[in-house]
Amino acid sequence: MKLVTVQDLAQIVHKHGFDNFIRDLIQYLKEDFVRWSEFDKSPRYAAHVPGGVLELMPTADKQYFSFKCVNGHPDNPFSGKQTVVATGQLNEVKYGYPILLSEMTTITAFRTAATAILASEYLSRKDSSVLGLVGTGAQSEFQALALKLIRPITTVRYFDTDPAAMDKFERNMADKGLTLVRCNSAKEACEGVDIITVCTACKKHVVVIENDWVKPGMHINGLGGDCPGKTELDKNILFRGKVVVEFTEQSMVEGDIQQLSIDEVAQVLHAELWELISGSKVGRENADEVTIFDSVGFAVEDFSVLRLTHDLAHKYGIGQEVDMVPPIADPKNLISVLN
Repeated sequence: MKLVTVQDLAQIVHKHGFDNFIRDLIQYLKEDFVRWSEFDKSPRYAAHVPGGVLELMPTADKQYFSFKCVNGHPDNPFSGKQTVVATGQLNEVKYGYPILLSEMTTITAFRTAATAILASEYLSRKDSSVLGLVGTGAQSEFQALALKLIRPITTVRYFDTDPAAMDKFERNMADKGLTLVRCNSAKEACEGVDIITVCTACKKHVVVIENDWVKPGMHINGLGGDCPGKTELDKNILFRGKVVVEFTEQSMVEGDIQQLSIDEVAQVLHAELWELISGSKVGRENADEVTIFDSVGFAVEDFSVLRLTHDLAHKYGIGQEVDMVPPIADPKNLISVLN
């Protein structure tokens, strides 16, 4: 099987190009979302532990089985550790053998950004030029750079409760051809924007984006609500326009729509993302409507990015071939591997 480390992934992205990686991932996501019915789907398994959560996110089609093991520990930065880290595996279905073991912290950032801009492609105005970014943590640069690929973004207004995170964002984005506007509050970051992307780590029911800040024509990517008890949007926003999710069963437990009753969800929910991509439902229909992508992250997205990583690792000959299955001639003589 192929082992792709953090260093290997960096080489792959360097050779393939950051923008090309995003573009190809969007294509892989589209290919997988349009055949949504072919996937084995279930909400992720979550072990809620002191300080955070540990999760497994599995899915499969007729060719591959994949899973991601990921954590979410909001207080980790106070100990010098990352809030979210992950590893992932891809197995062939025919024999059940693993074919890829990969780092997934970085490629999760890629897949989250690609999924958000895929939703934005169908839900945001085509002339959107100003991005409001609330939360400048590990995801922020990926989000801003990816969105540039599908919309004429010229300006990013941004805010984080941690000034050092904003400093980091400024350094990383200084030469990316965008006008950067540092804001003093989330409200200020949302003023005069076309798209609001909110991605915070606080594991609580909080209102990061107020209903009054949302103006006609805005699109919202709500990315930080990803577990029970964690929300970011004023629930009244959800009644303002079209709400799109990935997998309703999971989103009702983990997304911002967890704030609503079953009847209210039925009232506000417009579509699952695959329905927009397949053309069975429409996205934005006019310049004034408010649209909301209530994203929690779903296993099919991890499947897509693992599939891309596997293909590119073989294309460029990057990554190490390792034995994670005993290399024995007689499949019944397992003990021989110890000789």
